[in-house]
Amino acid sequence: MATRPDLLSLPNARPYAFQFPLATTALIIIDIQRDFVDPGGFGEIQCGNDEIFSRARAIVPTVKKVLDAFRSAGAHVIHTREGHQPDLADLPASKRLRQISAPNGHHTLGIGDQGPMGRLLVRGEYGHDIIDELTPWPGEIVIDKPGKGSFWGTDIHRILLSRGITHLLFAGVTTECCVTTTLRECNDRGYQCCILDDCTQGFDAQQVTTSLDIICGQDGLFGFIGTSSDFFDAINKSLATATPPSTPPILSDDGLPPIGELLSRYKKGVISPVEVVNFVFDRIEKYQSVDPAVWIYLESRENVLAAAQKLTTRYSGKPLPPLFGVPFSVKDTIDVSGIVTTAACSQYAYTPTSHALAVQHVLDAGGIFIGKVNLDQLATGLSGCRSPYGIPHSVFSEKHISGGSSSGSAVSVGAKLVSFGLATDTAGSGRVPAAFNSIIGFKPTKGTVSARGLVPACRTLDTITVVAPCIPDARKIWQIIARHDPLDPFSKLPHTLVTWKTDFRGPRLGSFTFAIPPPSALEACTPKYQDLFARAVQILRSCGGRLTPVDYTTFEIAGDLLYEGALLHERMTCIGLEFLQSKLEELHPVIKALFGGALANPPSAYDVFRDQALQIQLTRKAQQTFDTLRGGIDVLVVPTTTQHPTIEQMTADPLKLNSRLGTFTHYANVVDMCGVNVPAGMYSDEEGTRLPFGITLLGGAGYDAKVLDIAGVAEEAFRAASAK
Repeated sequence: MATRPDLLSLPNARPYAFQFPLATTALIIIDIQRDFVDPGGFGEIQCGNDEIFSRARAIVPTVKKVLDAFRSAGAHVIHTREGHQPDLADLPASKRLRQISAPNGHHTLGIGDQGPMGRLLVRGEYGHDIIDELTPWPGEIVIDKPGKGSFWGTDIHRILLSRGITHLLFAGVTTECCVTTTLRECNDRGYQCCILDDCTQGFDAQQVTTSLDIICGQDGLFGFIGTSSDFFDAINKSLATATPPSTPPILSDDGLPPIGELLSRYKKGVISPVEVVNFVFDRIEKYQSVDPAVWIYLESRENVLAAAQKLTTRYSGKPLPPLFGVPFSVKDTIDVSGIVTTAACSQYAYTPTSHALAVQHVLDAGGIFIGKVNLDQLATGLSGCRSPYGIPHSVFSEKHISGGSSSGSAVSVGAKLVSFGLATDTAGSGRVPAAFNSIIGFKPTKGTVSARGLVPACRTLDTITVVAPCIPDARKIWQIIARHDPLDPFSKLPHTLVTWKTDFRGPRLGSFTFAIPPPSALEACTPKYQDLFARAVQILRSCGGRLTPVDYTTFEIAGDLLYEGALLHERMTCIGLEFLQSKLEELHPVIKALFGGALANPPSAYDVFRDQALQIQLTRKAQQTFDTLRGGIDVLVVPTTTQHPTIEQMTADPLKLNSRLGTFTHYANVVDMCGVNVPAGMYSDEEGTRLPFGITLLGGAGYDAKVLDIAGVAEEAFRAASAK
């Protein structure tokens, strides 16, 4: 395999040198919890020999040094804890009874029995927790596993996939049991794995040796065995040979730095959230003269400064949460407690008493709320021209539309007023404005981000989405907000979502398959957009993509269902039929025309059931398209939209032009897909105005991480092409 400059190496690893890219490598610390390394816990009972048992504790200082190195590098850290629910509902009888039933055994207590540190291996007990020296930091993952391996009854595989992890370094106890069991499970799923042999220990010396030999035996049957000394040498060498980073001004006309860089500067103490807040408000006030229609509600500078100071005080001298001091905007269909939610419709407005769950997750992670942003009224439309609060325009041209319905969200990020925005995407509302403002618009699989606290546009399709300047930032926000919500009836259980084998080489070296719409579908685009898309396809092929044909008919039929079938009437039902009937004359003229026509022509029950059946059939066909085990593709690549109209053009023909803009976005949620807009170049229109072009990478339900992996490669390739 070709040498990669980003690879670190453990040259003395067995059976040969272990190479890994730190950016996609996670340190997994297995079960270093009180129950396994402190006296009086389950581990002492399991071991039965005090001298041997003490060796497990002896690895802690070395593990701590490795952990500190990962933390200093900003790399991924995952902790596991073995334990069971208090009612032991997840404890198999075989595990509970086998050892304590041994006629001549030394297991006098079993799982769930009372010990000096509480009930043995039971969650919530003192003994179950990770030891103080290795206490997880905010943002580090803790996997509570009911088994010896880490995959049964957990979401660890999806967590690894979501972070783009390809390589794993292992530490922990016990070597012969939980450590090697988890590694072998990881091997089955495609990860490159290495145990640091001085960071692991067990309760039977011979079994420890044999277990490690089995892992690396037969030329690396399951993985590698390395040492911490090689790891520290690799880290130090990497730091010594790294190109010194450029040091632009901390805050400049270029706007806020990426989230990772901002957090790094916070940690170093070279900037504070208070400074960032003042910088953000200075930019917002200046941008008001450029575009006064971005914000519907803006927090006062004083209130946000107070929140920033409170955050600073709270985490003084402590590890920082993953979004510490990061400013964000919220689309005004998403609830923020105590602030009126308008949906750009004063007749609909209400004041929520709690945050939408996605907002709460961001605030808990240290995010700083700046304000609520504009949108197409009732989140209906792709233009950004349907709001009584004004018409935002693209950050590239005051004549061209911003796109909608998440118009203010995209402009707030595209103009670099905030670091990211929480928006929505039911029919393209996050992807289209992202394309028109040259930012990332990521629409997760529907049902993976809680919709509680979201004004419903169409409940079976609604998705809270992320708009951000780059793929790494969008991915970070998604990891924080994409959590199962048992109180949201449309929330999907994580274990029902698809997983797949990983390729440790990454999509560029490992390659990926993609398909595009047929020429007949691409004719909906302007000639300029067709040329830009053809160029984008060639760039994707140059960075590992293999173009593969698919039957596109499924997606075209699904797109027609959104506004030509019963789903439009579901949308009206979600908004409120009585509200629409009583307030129709007060709505924006375009919204009035759209819903007025639908009210006058309701579907029959036969139409509704026909469309439901068709949607189910189309969804099954669409999901099969992305089943790579059966000849499917990794991603479908489309132009995000068909053209970039001016505000004048959009207002002159609002319904037909809106429909055309959604040619490649309308079907995504109908057939349960995820997707991300990626900026793919710039062009000049007839008047010489420079405008952005975007493509969308679409994947099947649950394939969000795969789509983001490929989108990250695409983003780098397009930036490199633009720099030439």
